[in-house]
Amino acid sequence: MPDPKSITVAHSPDADDAFMFHALANHKIDTGWLTINHELCDIETLNQRAKRNELEVTAVSFHAYPYIADKYVITRAGASMGDRYGPVVVSKEPINPAELKGKKVAVPGPLTSATLAMRLYNDNVELVNLDFNKVQDAVLDGSVDAGVIIHEGQVTYNDLKLFKVVDLGEWWYTKYELPLPLGCNVARRDLGEEVIAQFSKCFSASIKYALEHREEALDYALTYGRGLDRGRADKFVGMYVNDYTIDIGDRGMESARLLLKLGRERGFITSNAEPEWI
Repeated sequence: MPDPKSITVAHSPDADDAFMFHALANHKIDTGWLTINHELCDIETLNQRAKRNELEVTAVSFHAYPYIADKYVITRAGASMGDRYGPVVVSKEPINPAELKGKKVAVPGPLTSATLAMRLYNDNVELVNLDFNKVQDAVLDGSVDAGVIIHEGQVTYNDLKLFKVVDLGEWWYTKYELPLPLGCNVARRDLGEEVIAQFSKCFSASIKYALEHREEALDYALTYGRGLDRGRADKFVGMYVNDYTIDIGDRGMESARLLLKLGRERGFITSNAEPEWI
């Protein structure tokens, strides 16, 4: 058996990540010689910290991966894919998608996949980078014309009487017949193959445990639900913890490669690094 090893895993404090990590965070599964600690940050902060090589294992946006590919490898488990749904562009007053040109649109950080998807959908807008949890307020107070909402906002924006302009996951599927790649988990290469393989095994087991003990894992997820009731938390978790999360598979990898390829071709991504899974 390898010597005991402790690593820190960073992920965002939202319901779907909490659901995935429940079994690890609450010691429901045996991790063997690997001790796994947890750190919580919003996704754009994680993207930027991974760029600085500060994190051992972390959730990041697929959009960010080309900039960290020399230091990190993607785990096959843990992908967040929007299968015919995804980040939603919303507005205070009804806007036809064709009328977005020239409008101010709030986005949840420059390296998020939601921002890349927005640019691929329509780059003739003025992007305003905000913390993800300030996007809805900016739309409501009129400081922007529209905003791209991620996380739980995708199932709660109706409560604020906001209007859907376009669902970027729907748009992506209509155009490419593939799920929209949003988030993944990466491990720093200098951890070594043995540690990365052990983490990946434990992470896969944690996701499977959550899906097999859904109500228990949902109880834990609700503590990070940011105001979601149980029904909507269950819906949100179901959107982003699915077969692609257990293993991204060929279709998921095809879509991730396509997203990054399109980003490079349009000049939105300046790194030529390809995604690499382990």
